[in-house]
This record gives sequence, C-alpha cells and structure tokens, in this order.
Amino acid sequence: MSYVNNLKMFVRVYELGNMSAAARDQRTSPAVASGRVSEMEKQLGVRLFNRTTRSLQPTENGRIFYEGALKVLQAISDAEAAVADATQNPRGVLFVGAPLGVGRRFVAPNLPDFKALYPQIELRLRLSDRILDVAAEGLDVALHLGRPEDSGLKMRVIAEAPRIICAAPAYVARRGMPVDGAALVREGHDCLNLRYPGAKEFQWTLRTPAGLQKFDISGPFESDDGDVLTQWALDGHGIVLKPVFEVAEHLRAGRLVPVAEKSPPLPVSLSILTPHRRLRDPKVRLFSDFIAARCKATLEGLMRGM
Repeated sequence: MSYVNNLKMFVRVYELGNMSAAARDQRTSPAVASGRVSEMEKQLGVRLFNRTTRSLQPTENGRIFYEGALKVLQAISDAEAAVADATQNPRGVLFVGAPLGVGRRFVAPNLPDFKALYPQIELRLRLSDRILDVAAEGLDVALHLGRPEDSGLKMRVIAEAPRIICAAPAYVARRGMPVDGAALVREGHDCLNLRYPGAKEFQWTLRTPAGLQKFDISGPFESDDGDVLTQWALDGHGIVLKPVFEVAEHLRAGRLVPVAEKSPPLPVSLSILTPHRRLRDPKVRLFSDFIAARCKATLEGLMRGM
C-alpha cells in the first residue's frame, strides 16, 4: 500500500502544483508529502519535479510518469469497485462538493442518512460558492447550479430551479419598485452581487419582450457567499437575484417581495457532476442516486405553495 500511497501523492502534487496543497488534499503534512515524492523518485532513479523555493515544476520524466500513474490508479480503483460490487459492500472515502446554499439545504442534512445506509463509506463535504474545479480538488461528486465549464464531466440534471429578483419591503419603500431590468439600471438600484475569484460575468441575464438581455447592474455590496447576500437583502440593503428555493420561506412570510417582475431571470439547472473515470465506482453511483432523490424531494417541499 505504501507504493500506492506514494503514487497518489505524486499525482496530487502534479495536479495541484504545490506540495502543501497536495498534503492538505491527502490529509497529511507537507513533510510527509515531500518524503513520499522523494521516495518515488528514489525508486524510479529519476527526478520527477524541479523544485525551487518559489516553484515546483514537473520534469519531462514527471510528465511521462503522470500519465502512467493515472492508469495504474484507475486500474486499482476499478478493481476495488468490482470487489465492492461483488460483495455489495461499498467502502472508501467519498469527496462531495456543492455551493453553500445547495450544500446546506440539500446535501448536509442527508449525509447522516446515507452514512447509516452505507456505514463503510466515509464522507468529506466541501462547500463553496466559487466554481469548484472537480478534477483539481479531487472530488468524486459535485452538486452544481448552472452549466459546467468543464465538458469533460458527466452531468446529470436533477431539476430546473426557478429564480427570482427580490428585495425587502423596506428597500422598496425607500427606493421604489423597479418594474424590469432596464429600471434596475436606469434608476441606479443597489443590486447585491455574488462574486468570487475567477468569476467571468457580472451581469444579470433576464427575459424581456425582445428576448434575453444582459443588464449591467451595480451596487455597494458583493460577496462570495450567497447566504450573506440574502441577509443583506433581508436587512434592506439592496436587491438580490436568487434561486427561489433559497428565499422561499422569506417570500411566503413577506420578508422579501418580488421586484422587476416584467423581466424575470431564467431558471437554473441543479445538477450532479461526476468525473467520467469515477462512474464505475459503486459508492459514486449509490450516492448520486441517493442525493438526486433527496434533492428532488427537498426542492418540492421548499417550493410548495410558491
């Protein structure tokens, strides 16, 4: 197993380009990560990385070895999956990623039930509203809102989630009720933006009588946490564009009200993303089926009466 562990560490160092990041990913220390890579180099008799105090770059031998290492690890994974299928006893660690709102509402509450069904599967949940790099972060399954940028992933659509533009009654009383997207811009409304490092688009795409149109909205606040934006909207600080399931309880209670209703946003796809090479892993299939069913039931419950 030590050779396999060294191989896994080499692959993660190669993919992440950083010894410390790879160590965190493999739940160990940078010293252990470095030692495993050095041991691999000693066994092979070649240098796999050129190291300086500021950078770590794979050598030509490292690039060649990476391709072979992936095939070896995939073969081991396939063999383990076959055994798990044969014994109907799935086991191992499952890394799951999701946006904050989705993770808190759809994923986290259901993980204990999945664990109870499959006690030998260990679960690791990663939540972030930035775009998750499924491959680089070593995720087995990721919940996603929207269309993925990585076409190399298997996408399973769970549902189309409607979205809404809304604000607190206090904000509307103070600033007026914008009738559409054009009014949001023309009247200089305070729009609350979800922004994160690497975000490529800061516009709202809305449906208008002339078709889809992008509006360059702006405002005094932005965050990479969607629930923070919701709280700012509840406090009367601006207008927010959200999946309805994230604000349904506030809409029913009147704490938020729809605005710009003449140009509503498009719904957003709630999907499961999986690397193709992991589709044969029974724990990935089992979790995908389980969480898809739970997500649908939760979404229907949140949307009831809307």
